[in-house]
Amino acid sequence: MTHTVLIADDEPNIVVSLEFLMKREGHRVLVARDGAAALQAIRQDKPDLVLLDVMMPLMTGFEVCQHVRADESLAGVKILLLTAKGRDTDLAQGKGVGADAYMTKPFSTKDLAARVRTLLGGEGAA
Repeated sequence: MTHTVLIADDEPNIVVSLEFLMKREGHRVLVARDGAAALQAIRQDKPDLVLLDVMMPLMTGFEVCQHVRADESLAGVKILLLTAKGRDTDLAQGKGVGADAYMTKPFSTKDLAARVRTLLGGEGAA
């Protein structure tokens, strides 16, 4: 089954590598370059999963996540926060706004692909 994955990140190099990885995994890929565009794309396209950078222009990933979790019509959207901020307080904030998972940069593409499969209920799902 093809899933739709939204990549929300303002760093072009990260977007290109994540887009390549997600397409290789067989997913339909959408891209947003800032938090406001991410929220709009989530509301419009209702992706199965959002790879959401925490530090973005216009709205942070935390703010986007909070808005998504406040909207019952988006309850099925999974959110994986990606960030360079790996302190315990950052992880707690990510869980507090309703993120399904949290990965700190840099991460291996193998680990990310496995986490995406788990979140989407594919092979290796817990």
